[in-house]
Amino acid sequence: MIIGLPKEIKEEEWRVALTPAGIKALVDRGHKVLVERGAGTASGFSDSEYQEVGAKLIPDKKSIFDKAEMIVKVKEPLPSEFDLLREGQILFTYLHLAADKNLTLALLKKGIVGIAYETVQDRKKRLPLLAPMSEIAGRSAVLIGAYFLAKHKGGSGIFVGGVPGVLPARILILGGGTVGSNAAKMAGGLGARVIVMDIDPYRMRYLDDVLPPNVSTCYSSSYAIQKTLPSVDLIIGAVLIPGAKTPHVVTRNMLSLMREGSVIVDVAVDQGGCIETTHPTTHDNPTFTIKGIIHYCVTNIPGVYARTSTLALTNATLPYIIKIADVGYHQAFIEDEGLAKGLNLIKGKLTCKPVAKARGMEWISWEKVA
Repeated sequence: MIIGLPKEIKEEEWRVALTPAGIKALVDRGHKVLVERGAGTASGFSDSEYQEVGAKLIPDKKSIFDKAEMIVKVKEPLPSEFDLLREGQILFTYLHLAADKNLTLALLKKGIVGIAYETVQDRKKRLPLLAPMSEIAGRSAVLIGAYFLAKHKGGSGIFVGGVPGVLPARILILGGGTVGSNAAKMAGGLGARVIVMDIDPYRMRYLDDVLPPNVSTCYSSSYAIQKTLPSVDLIIGAVLIPGAKTPHVVTRNMLSLMREGSVIVDVAVDQGGCIETTHPTTHDNPTFTIKGIIHYCVTNIPGVYARTSTLALTNATLPYIIKIADVGYHQAFIEDEGLAKGLNLIKGKLTCKPVAKARGMEWISWEKVA
C-alpha cells in the first residue's frame, strides 16, 4: 500500500503521525511511504532520518494526496485540504466529527473512508488511540491551570500547591476517565485539594484506591457541581462520550457561583466541550474570560509537547496502520471489530452512531456499505 504522511497545517500543531521507526516497520513489510518535506521537523525528526528508513520525500502536499492510498495524519483535515482528498481514499486521523458539522459534510461529500483514532476500541472497549493523547492532555491541564491562576495572567493569585500555613488550591475534575485520572494524579502530586466527579461507581472506587489521600471522589450531579463551584479555584473538564458531542455539565449560569479569577481548562473542547461557555481556542490565543472566569479551550493541547506526543501516538497507532496496509481496511475491519468502530464515514454515509446522533443525521452499519 502507498501511505502518505503530510505535514500538519493546523495552527501551532507540531506533531507528526509517524516516526522514522514507524515508517521503517511499514517499509520492511513492503509498503511505500511518502513523506512531505519537513513533516517531522517540529517533532525532532529530520527529513534525512525518514530517508534513511526508506521513506520517499515529497516536496508538496498535493502530490502526496494524489498518490497515496491511505493518508495518515494527527488532526482533522482543514478546508484547504478538503479538495486534496478523493473518493475511496483512506484517511486515518483524529476526526472529532461530532463537534464539526462543516467537516462532517465535507468529508461525506468527498466519499472517503474516514477512520477516526478517537472511536477505535480494543477488546476491553477502551480507546487505545485516544488514551496516549488524553494522558498528556490530562497532565498538562493541571500545569496550564496553575499557570493561569497566576495574577499576572488574570487569575486569582492562588498557588496550586500552597505553602506551610496556607491552604493549596482546590481543583474540580469533571470526569474520571483517562484525562481525569491523569489530571488527578498530577494535581494530587502537586499537593492540591482535588475532587474528581464521575457517574461510574466502579471507576470512582478504583480511583479512590490508587490516588493519593488529597484526592477525593464524588458522584457527579448538577446539584453536587453547584455546591462545589463556590470553593473551586480550577476546573478541568474531562467528560467524554466516545464519538459523541460532550454534554454541558457546567452551564453559563453556574459561572456566577465561582470566584472571579478562577480558571477552567476544558480538555473536552474538541468534542464540543463540557462547559457551556466553551469555544475552541489556539495556543497562540488560548484564553478568554466570561463573568470573571478564565477559560482555556485549546483543542490540541498535546501538540506543544510534540516529541513526546508523536512518540506516544505512533506507539499506539502503528499496529492498526500496519493491519490496514497489510490486508486492506475491509478485511481489517472483519478481523478487528474494535478497529471497525473507528470507521466514521464511507462512500458518503455515516457509520458511527454517536456522530450521526450529534449531527441529527442517519447512520448505517459499515457492513452494509463497505
